[in-house]
Parts: sequence; C-alpha cells; structure tokens
Amino acid sequence: MGLTDDFDSDDNKTGLPVIYMSVGVISFILFILCLVLVINREERYSEKARAAAEKKQQEIQIEEEKASEPELGASTLTSDQLDFWDMYKEDSSDLGESKTLSENNYAQKAQALREEEEEEDLSEGGTKTKVTLPDGSEQWVMVNAYIAKNKYDYVGMVSQEPLMKYYENGQKISYMGVDVSKSTGTVNFEQLKGAGIEYAMIRLGSRGYSTGQISMDENYFTNMENAKSAGLSLGVIFYSQAVSVEEAAEEAELVIDNLADYNITYPVVFQMDMISNDKARTDNLSKMQLTEIATAFCDRIAEAGYTPMIYGNKYWLLRKIDLTKLGKYEIWLSQSEDIPDYPYTFSMWQYTQNGKIPGIAGEANLSISFVNYDMR
Repeated sequence: MGLTDDFDSDDNKTGLPVIYMSVGVISFILFILCLVLVINREERYSEKARAAAEKKQQEIQIEEEKASEPELGASTLTSDQLDFWDMYKEDSSDLGESKTLSENNYAQKAQALREEEEEEDLSEGGTKTKVTLPDGSEQWVMVNAYIAKNKYDYVGMVSQEPLMKYYENGQKISYMGVDVSKSTGTVNFEQLKGAGIEYAMIRLGSRGYSTGQISMDENYFTNMENAKSAGLSLGVIFYSQAVSVEEAAEEAELVIDNLADYNITYPVVFQMDMISNDKARTDNLSKMQLTEIATAFCDRIAEAGYTPMIYGNKYWLLRKIDLTKLGKYEIWLSQSEDIPDYPYTFSMWQYTQNGKIPGIAGEANLSISFVNYDMR
C-alpha cells in the first residue's frame, strides 16, 4: 500500500505543471486574439472618423464657395460685355491670372475666350461663314441669327463686263456706280456715263493713319463738279482714322460743311480699313470703340439729313465692328468675287477694284447698288 500511494503522489505532481502550462498558453493566445480584435476595431473606427471628418470639411468648403458666388441676376456686367454674338477675337490676353479679377478685367477676358474659336466647317448648316483674315488665312465665324439676312437671288445676277446687273422677275433693279479719289487720277465722267455708270461715289477727304491730320481730297471739288455736269447721281466717302467719338464727330462736320453746294442723293459713307504693311493709329482700338466711332459719324450724318452708310470688306464688317449695334445703317460691301457670300443685308456691292472702263485710265472701283437712292 505504501508503494502504491507513493507512485500516485509522484504521478499527480508531474501532471499538474502540464495542465497549468496548457491553461497559460491558451490564456495567452486568447489575450493576443482579443488584443488584435481591439486594435483592428480601433483602426476601423479611426478610418471611419477620418473619412467623416474629410466629408465634413468638403461640405464646409462647398458651402463657402457657394457663399462667394454672385446670386443669379446680381452681376453688374452689361449686355455689351456678355454679347454672345460678339465671338471673334481681336486681341490675345493671358487668361490664367488671379481668380479675383475685377469685373472689367473679367469682361475683357471673357470676351477673349468667346472670340477664341477653332476653325470649323459648318457652312452647310448655315451657322457659320468663312472670313479671310488680313494675313491671308481663313476662318469660319458665327452667323448671328438676329441680324437681318440678305435675300438676293443670285440667279438674277448678270455680268456684262465690266458692268454688273441684277434682275428680279425679268426687271433690272440695280444701278451701276464707280468710286473715285485723287489716286484715280483724271476722270472723264462723260465717258463713264456713256459706258453705263449711273452714280459716282466721290472721296471727300480723309484723316491720316499716322499723323491723325484731316485733309480734303485734292480732286474732290473737281470730281463733284464734273460728275454733276455729266448727270451722274452723287454720293461721298470719308476715309476715317478717328480714335475717339469726338474725332468721328469732327470728321462728320467736315463732310457736312462741304456738301451744301451739291444735291447728294446717294449715301455719305464712313470708311475705315485696315492699313497693310504699316502701323496705324487705329490698330489697337477694340471692336466696341470702332463701333462707337462709326455710330458717332453716322448719327451726325443722319441728323444733317443725309443717308449714312458703312463701307467694309467681309472681314471688317464681321470681325472689327459690332453689326448688332449698327443695324439701322446701310452697308456697302467690298468683295471681289463673282458672287458675294456675305450673309447679312447690304445695299451696295463693290465687286471689283481693278475693273477696266472708259473714263478711267487705270484700274477702276466698280459697284452695283440694289437701291435706287434717287427715289428715296
């Protein structure tokens, strides 16, 4: 019995440490697992908290941006500054400056953006028309749906060199004209009359594109007297280089002062072309300024009882002035083509600047009028 009791006692002593060790190991493993679960939970909570904080910050930023934007209708920009038909670039500018631009700078840059358009052939849809730029390149520009279009049926246009005639319903409803200045040289108006010319547009004077000095055309009075004697209807042209409405008004007064002795039935024309191969005092004028200058001249001419008219080629009329503000004035289109493709209403068309006709020794500027101004 003593031996058996001794053996049991030793065996129990050996088994207890193993049990304790197993329990300890299991407890340690459970502790590690719990610790890992706690850490993961804390990390997931931190991520959710961080995401919530970022979302809240974005919401705050959006609210701040909305608060800084002007309310609808609160802008002080004028319709001129937001004229969506005024889409044709004049001056390039840096469009990546500060976000806190003044309204004036914003308007200028917005206009530059509107006028910066890619060349795109949409002519078949009637939404654009092609313009030849001064450097000879071509560009398609928008056609304004709100400006009156010309309704001429060019099937009725007949060229009888050097004359051009236009017929509707079998009736000729056009009138042939010529424009002259001192550069034309001596003109035989009797021969012009015999060749089919019915009216003469005579340059009255001009302003120097460099000096700004106003002067009368040296042949004005001679040309007026001789054209009158030949029985031609009369209109006059002033070549402007005005840089302000005050100068435009000054030019108009000079014109009016020199019309009193003549029966002027055809228009009094405002002409302001681009100067090729040289700098001109008008080069840096904006479309708005050029439009205001043309308006000032034409308004004064109309007040004096004459018919004002604006002369220009397709580029000048579509790119340099704002026709939406000049719709009450007659247009004299200069385009040396067999058929003009100018989209808007025009009353006279200068179809060549190098015509040949009896009465002018050199090249002649020939025009057709779709209006009988004598009957107005």
